[in-house]
Amino acid sequence: MARVAFLGLGVMGFPMAGHLAAAGHEVTVWNRSPAKAEAWAARHKGRLAATAREAAGGAEFVMACVGNDDDLRQVCLGEAGAFAGMGRGAVFVDHTTVSAAVTRELSAVAAEAGLGFVDAPVSGGQAGAEGGQLSVMCGGAQADYDRAEPVIAAYAKICKLMGPSGAGQLTKMCNQIAIAGLVQGLSESLHFAEKAGLSIPEVVEVISQGAAGSWQMANRHRTMAENRFDFGFAVDWMRKDLGICLATADETGASLPVTALVDQFYKEVQAMGGGRWDTSSLIARLRR
Repeated sequence: MARVAFLGLGVMGFPMAGHLAAAGHEVTVWNRSPAKAEAWAARHKGRLAATAREAAGGAEFVMACVGNDDDLRQVCLGEAGAFAGMGRGAVFVDHTTVSAAVTRELSAVAAEAGLGFVDAPVSGGQAGAEGGQLSVMCGGAQADYDRAEPVIAAYAKICKLMGPSGAGQLTKMCNQIAIAGLVQGLSESLHFAEKAGLSIPEVVEVISQGAAGSWQMANRHRTMAENRFDFGFAVDWMRKDLGICLATADETGASLPVTALVDQFYKEVQAMGGGRWDTSSLIARLRR
């Protein structure tokens, strides 16, 4: 068992840190709003820290799951940041979905301080975090990954090193690109079924058994049919992620026409007041 700090207790980080405690690791948590850290401590065995630096002090592994590039820099750097509290040889594991550029930037800073750094964004949503069934895609040095993987296993269904620093974030971009097109296609399919007078449950029962089947279809078709969008990953966060994908595509020369279009569709959902709706809410703009 390891001494672990977990920074960021949102809808993903809260249960992830809980799985670490349940697995027997010695867990210290920190969150920007102390109330969430206190709520976590009321449910799990572990201690609270007042700053990211304090949480990281003495930890062998420091996990983070925050919002965006700027949030991650703030958590890592500065006098109150995690890097200042970590001892040489400790490994920082970043579960935030951020740009590959900030990952490489912080990985270089960590290396200068004698710290390991693994970018390890996750997929599986809130349900995957709560069930300990996340897909974790990693970038970094093999030695750092080999040390961190048994700890990550507390909440992972699969965990794989994809390449050097930034490769985990690039793989997560592939994940978000695939999801964007898939959810739009599913939305159009269900919308078409409605307009054609078909029963959505019956349509899904049939087509889900063939090539059209997907996790999104199996887990979201009922709530989409009922116009309920309070499940999982929010549109605001998806647009943040797709923005990273599109910016990186410009840098690499990749062509992402469907992703760019779906990003604009999500912008329309935001304008409808759906920024906090889950990503399956693409169907709502078709029903207007």
